[in-house]
Amino acid sequence: MKKQLLSIIFVFNLLISNLIAIEADIFVQSTVNRASKLLSENISKEEKIKQLKIIAKDTVDIRGIGYYTLGAARKGLSENQKKEYSEKFEKYFLKSFSSRLAEYTNPEINVFSKEKLNKNYTIVNSTLKATKERPEIKIDWRIYTKNPEQPLIRDLIIEGLSLARTQKEEFASVLSSNDGDINALFKTLDEFTSK
Repeated sequence: MKKQLLSIIFVFNLLISNLIAIEADIFVQSTVNRASKLLSENISKEEKIKQLKIIAKDTVDIRGIGYYTLGAARKGLSENQKKEYSEKFEKYFLKSFSSRLAEYTNPEINVFSKEKLNKNYTIVNSTLKATKERPEIKIDWRIYTKNPEQPLIRDLIIEGLSLARTQKEEFASVLSSNDGDINALFKTLDEFTSK
Protein backbone atom coordinates (compact mmCIF):
# COMPACT_ATOMS: atom_id res chain seq x y z
CA MET A 1 0.00 0.00 0.00
CA LYS A 2 2.80 2.40 0.98
CA LYS A 3 4.69 1.59 -2.26
CA GLN A 4 1.55 2.22 -4.31
CA LEU A 5 0.95 5.54 -2.54
CA LEU A 6 4.55 6.63 -3.23
CA SER A 7 4.11 5.73 -6.90
CA ILE A 8 0.95 7.82 -7.13
CA ILE A 9 2.69 10.77 -5.44
CA PHE A 10 5.65 10.45 -7.82
CA VAL A 11 3.41 10.43 -10.92
CA PHE A 12 1.38 13.36 -9.56
CA ASN A 13 4.56 15.39 -8.92
CA LEU A 14 5.81 14.58 -12.42
CA LEU A 15 2.54 15.80 -13.95
CA ILE A 16 2.56 18.97 -11.86
CA SER A 17 6.20 19.76 -12.73
CA ASN A 18 5.41 19.35 -16.43
CA LEU A 19 2.47 21.72 -16.08
CA ILE A 20 4.66 24.34 -14.37
CA ALA A 21 7.44 24.13 -16.97
CA ILE A 22 7.26 27.04 -19.38
CA GLU A 23 8.03 26.38 -23.03
CA ALA A 24 10.71 28.75 -24.35
CA ASP A 25 8.65 29.95 -27.32
CA ILE A 26 5.63 30.73 -25.11
CA PHE A 27 7.93 32.53 -22.65
CA VAL A 28 9.37 34.71 -25.46
CA GLN A 29 5.97 35.52 -26.97
CA SER A 30 4.47 36.43 -23.58
CA THR A 31 7.51 38.60 -22.73
CA VAL A 32 7.24 40.36 -26.09
CA ASN A 33 3.49 40.86 -25.65
CA ARG A 34 4.07 42.31 -22.19
CA ALA A 35 6.65 44.81 -23.51
CA SER A 36 4.57 45.64 -26.58
CA LYS A 37 1.48 46.39 -24.46
CA LEU A 38 3.56 48.68 -22.26
CA LEU A 39 5.11 50.51 -25.23
CA SER A 40 1.69 51.20 -26.75
CA GLU A 41 0.41 52.81 -23.54
CA ASN A 42 -0.02 56.57 -23.38
CA ILE A 43 2.55 57.17 -20.62
CA SER A 44 5.79 59.16 -20.45
CA LYS A 45 9.05 57.81 -21.83
CA GLU A 46 10.46 57.86 -18.28
CA GLU A 47 7.60 55.67 -17.04
CA LYS A 48 8.07 53.29 -19.98
CA ILE A 49 11.80 53.01 -19.15
CA LYS A 50 10.98 52.30 -15.49
CA GLN A 51 8.49 49.55 -16.44
CA LEU A 52 10.82 48.06 -19.09
CA LYS A 53 13.51 47.69 -16.42
CA ILE A 54 11.08 45.65 -14.32
CA ILE A 55 10.31 43.40 -17.30
CA ALA A 56 14.04 42.94 -17.97
CA LYS A 57 14.76 41.99 -14.36
CA ASP A 58 11.99 39.37 -14.57
CA THR A 59 12.98 37.83 -17.91
CA VAL A 60 16.69 38.41 -18.63
CA ASP A 61 19.65 36.61 -17.07
CA ILE A 62 21.50 39.88 -16.50
CA ARG A 63 24.13 38.32 -14.23
CA GLY A 64 24.82 35.50 -16.73
CA ILE A 65 25.13 37.95 -19.62
CA GLY A 66 27.39 40.15 -17.51
CA TYR A 67 29.79 37.32 -16.72
CA TYR A 68 29.79 36.19 -20.34
CA THR A 69 30.59 39.69 -21.62
CA LEU A 70 33.46 40.02 -19.15
CA GLY A 71 35.07 36.93 -20.67
CA ALA A 72 38.37 35.57 -19.37
CA ALA A 73 39.01 38.78 -17.39
CA ARG A 74 36.53 37.48 -14.82
CA LYS A 75 38.99 34.83 -13.63
CA GLY A 76 41.47 37.45 -12.40
CA LEU A 77 38.97 39.40 -10.31
CA SER A 78 38.55 39.29 -6.55
CA GLU A 79 35.11 38.51 -5.11
CA ASN A 80 34.63 42.22 -4.31
CA GLN A 81 35.50 43.19 -7.90
CA LYS A 82 33.08 40.57 -9.27
CA LYS A 83 30.33 41.96 -7.02
CA GLU A 84 31.12 45.54 -8.09
CA TYR A 85 31.16 44.51 -11.74
CA SER A 86 27.79 42.73 -11.43
CA GLU A 87 26.21 45.83 -9.88
CA LYS A 88 27.66 48.19 -12.49
CA PHE A 89 26.82 45.86 -15.37
CA GLU A 90 23.19 45.54 -14.24
CA LYS A 91 22.77 49.34 -14.19
CA TYR A 92 24.49 49.58 -17.58
CA PHE A 93 22.40 46.79 -19.10
CA LEU A 94 19.07 48.09 -17.79
CA LYS A 95 19.74 51.63 -19.02
CA SER A 96 20.94 50.44 -22.44
CA PHE A 97 18.05 47.98 -22.87
CA SER A 98 15.23 50.19 -21.67
CA SER A 99 16.30 53.43 -23.39
CA ARG A 100 16.67 51.63 -26.76
CA LEU A 101 13.35 49.81 -26.48
CA ALA A 102 11.44 52.86 -25.25
CA GLU A 103 11.86 54.39 -28.73
CA TYR A 104 9.47 51.80 -30.23
CA THR A 105 5.79 52.61 -30.11
CA ASN A 106 4.33 49.16 -30.71
CA PRO A 107 6.81 46.53 -31.87
CA GLU A 108 5.06 43.48 -33.29
CA ILE A 109 7.18 40.38 -32.85
CA ASN A 110 5.92 37.01 -34.02
CA VAL A 111 7.49 33.82 -32.70
CA PHE A 112 7.42 31.07 -35.32
CA SER A 113 9.72 28.23 -34.19
CA LYS A 114 12.12 26.92 -31.57
CA GLU A 115 15.06 24.55 -31.48
CA LYS A 116 16.11 22.88 -28.25
CA LEU A 117 19.92 22.82 -28.32
CA ASN A 118 20.27 20.88 -25.04
CA LYS A 119 18.66 20.83 -21.59
CA ASN A 120 20.11 24.27 -20.83
CA TYR A 121 19.45 26.19 -24.04
CA THR A 122 16.70 26.70 -26.59
CA ILE A 123 16.82 29.04 -29.57
CA VAL A 124 13.50 30.74 -30.30
CA ASN A 125 13.08 32.23 -33.78
CA SER A 126 10.98 35.33 -34.39
CA THR A 127 10.55 38.33 -36.66
CA LEU A 128 9.98 41.98 -35.89
CA LYS A 129 7.24 43.02 -38.30
CA ALA A 130 8.19 45.57 -40.97
CA THR A 131 6.82 49.11 -40.82
CA LYS A 132 7.11 52.12 -43.12
CA GLU A 133 10.26 53.12 -41.20
CA ARG A 134 12.05 49.74 -41.07
CA PRO A 135 12.20 46.38 -42.87
CA GLU A 136 11.29 43.05 -41.26
CA ILE A 137 14.02 42.00 -38.82
CA LYS A 138 14.89 38.41 -37.87
CA ILE A 139 15.47 37.98 -34.14
CA ASP A 140 16.65 34.75 -32.50
CA TRP A 141 16.42 34.48 -28.73
CA ARG A 142 18.90 32.34 -26.78
CA ILE A 143 16.88 31.12 -23.82
CA TYR A 144 18.49 29.60 -20.74
CA THR A 145 16.19 26.73 -19.78
CA LYS A 146 18.16 24.96 -17.04
CA ASN A 147 15.28 25.79 -14.69
CA PRO A 148 12.19 25.01 -16.84
CA GLU A 149 9.98 26.88 -14.37
CA GLN A 150 11.93 30.11 -14.92
CA PRO A 151 13.45 30.44 -18.40
CA LEU A 152 15.65 33.49 -18.92
CA ILE A 153 16.88 35.40 -21.96
CA ARG A 154 20.66 35.02 -22.38
CA ASP A 155 21.16 36.65 -25.79
CA LEU A 156 19.43 38.22 -28.77
CA ILE A 157 20.77 37.45 -32.22
CA ILE A 158 19.53 40.15 -34.57
CA GLU A 159 19.98 39.34 -38.26
CA GLY A 160 22.77 36.93 -37.27
CA LEU A 161 24.57 39.37 -34.94
CA SER A 162 24.81 38.32 -31.28
CA LEU A 163 24.30 41.27 -28.95
CA ALA A 164 26.10 39.49 -26.10
CA ARG A 165 29.12 38.69 -28.30
CA THR A 166 29.25 42.28 -29.57
CA GLN A 167 29.18 43.54 -25.98
CA LYS A 168 31.93 41.09 -25.02
CA GLU A 169 34.13 42.42 -27.85
CA GLU A 170 33.53 46.03 -26.76
CA PHE A 171 34.48 45.24 -23.16
CA ALA A 172 37.55 43.27 -24.30
CA SER A 173 38.62 46.31 -26.33
CA VAL A 174 38.29 48.62 -23.30
CA LEU A 175 40.30 46.18 -21.15
CA SER A 176 43.04 45.54 -23.74
CA SER A 177 43.58 49.26 -24.37
CA ASN A 178 43.98 49.76 -20.60
CA ASP A 179 46.37 46.87 -19.82
CA GLY A 180 43.51 44.72 -18.48
CA ASP A 181 42.66 47.22 -15.73
CA ILE A 182 39.11 46.43 -14.57
CA ASN A 183 38.80 49.98 -13.20
CA ALA A 184 38.89 51.32 -16.77
CA LEU A 185 35.84 49.17 -17.58
CA PHE A 186 34.14 50.27 -14.35
CA LYS A 187 34.73 53.89 -15.42
CA THR A 188 33.22 53.22 -18.88
CA LEU A 189 30.13 51.61 -17.31
CA ASP A 190 29.75 54.47 -14.82
CA GLU A 191 30.07 57.10 -17.54
CA PHE A 192 27.32 55.44 -19.59
CA THR A 193 24.89 55.11 -16.67
CA SER A 194 25.43 58.67 -15.46
CA LYS A 195 24.50 60.24 -18.84
